Parts: sequence; structure tokens; C-alpha cells
Amino acid sequence: MPNLIVIDRIAIGTVAADFHPNAFKAALAEFISTLIFVFAGQGSTMAYNKLTSNAPTSPAGLIAVALAHAFGLFVAVATSANISGGHCNPAVTFGAFLGGNITLLRGILYWIAQLLGSTVACLLLKFTTHYMTVSVFTLSSGVSVWNAFVFEIVMTFALVYTVYATAIDAKKGDVGVIAPLAIGFVLGANILAGGAFEGAALNPAVPFGPALVSWNWHHHWVYWAGPLIGGGLAGVVYELIFISHTHEPLSVVEY
Repeated sequence: MPNLIVIDRIAIGTVAADFHPNAFKAALAEFISTLIFVFAGQGSTMAYNKLTSNAPTSPAGLIAVALAHAFGLFVAVATSANISGGHCNPAVTFGAFLGGNITLLRGILYWIAQLLGSTVACLLLKFTTHYMTVSVFTLSSGVSVWNAFVFEIVMTFALVYTVYATAIDAKKGDVGVIAPLAIGFVLGANILAGGAFEGAALNPAVPFGPALVSWNWHHHWVYWAGPLIGGGLAGVVYELIFISHTHEPLSVVEY
């Protein structure tokens, strides 16, 4: 069949294939890259709070935080792309899984690494800032959980769609630094769009570390459900419409 249904390509994986030394090297790369990204992104928010004595976020502050996240993700993806695929995001991993580009077992390994990376980044920030508050994601006044939920779905769809178009699709060719740059840009742009309303996570690992360190889980489900739905939809849509399914399921996405 020239085009297989996406669900036919979803694979559970095996212990032998997904828990060998190279798999753990890939997970370590995900841990380090997610740590780098969250440290830079969350650190920029804490630096803004330090400089302004916890004043409300200004337009200039939002731009600075968006740039920090964009630059941090660019570096995180670029440094881990050749080792793990440079996901740095459970929503990207989930979208890749639904598209048949990573197995369930490898995806779970990546999720653990990503969540640990975010947590360690926040613990390091708390220590290095002399125990400043690690800011959790919250909804702005007048923004409901359903507003935020749809925001996260749409923005994460854009992010994972970009990942597919520039990194996963075999037809992308040799794009060099374009993929990490485009992925960083779409994150920064969406933080400018949604940051003032609900924080714009687009990545469940990003709010997980602060929530765990601060032990504040209020509305936390929004930052899991929205990105996972958006990322999953992007993976399925791109695979069904734009990718010719002539290859077997992969154990890991290679950029």
C-alpha cells in the first residue's frame, strides 16, 4: 500500500531495541537539552522579577522572556538533534509517537528525561538565585481554563507542525541550522501571542519543573492536556497529509 494509516505505524517497541546503551545516551541528551532550555527560559522570568521587584510583566519583559525561550530552545534542539532527535518536549515526543516516528517505550524514556531535566533546572535556579520563588504558570485575569486550553492546543499544534516540516519529514533535505532556528522562532512568536494570557507553555515539561519545586499544581492540567492534544493532532495531520508512509516505524526520530 502506498499510504498506510497512521495508526498502523504506531509501535510499542521492545526492551531490547529501546533500552540499550544508545537509547540511554539519547535520553541523557534529552535531559541535558531540556535542562538547558528550562534554565534559560525560567531563568529569564526570574531575572525579570529580580530587576523589577516582582512587578507585573511589561511588554518589554514579555519580549525578553520570549527571546530567551526562543534562543534557549534553538540551542537545546541543535545540540541534541543528532543524538536524540532534539525533542526537549513531551508534546513533540507524543506527536512523533502518534505519527509512527518513535516507539512508545522510547517515548516514555524521553518523557522521564525531559521531566527530570526541567525539575533539575528549576532546583538549580532556586539555589543559584538564593531561593527566589520559581514562577509557576498561571492564567491572567479574565482568562478561563478553557481559553487557556484552546490557546495551548493551537500554539502547540504550530510548534509540532514546524518540527515535522523542518525536522522529521524526510523530504526536508539538508536544512542545517534552519530546523532548530524555525522551531525556536515559532516558540518565541507564540509566547508573544499567548504569554500575556496564560503563560504559553507549549511544552508540559516547562511548567512541570516549577510546579513540582513550588508544589503549586493549580490549573496544571491545562499545560498537559492542551499541548498533548495539539502536538498529537499536528503529528497525525502532517503524517496523513504530507508524508508518504513507505517506511517502517522508527525507534527514534533523526534530524
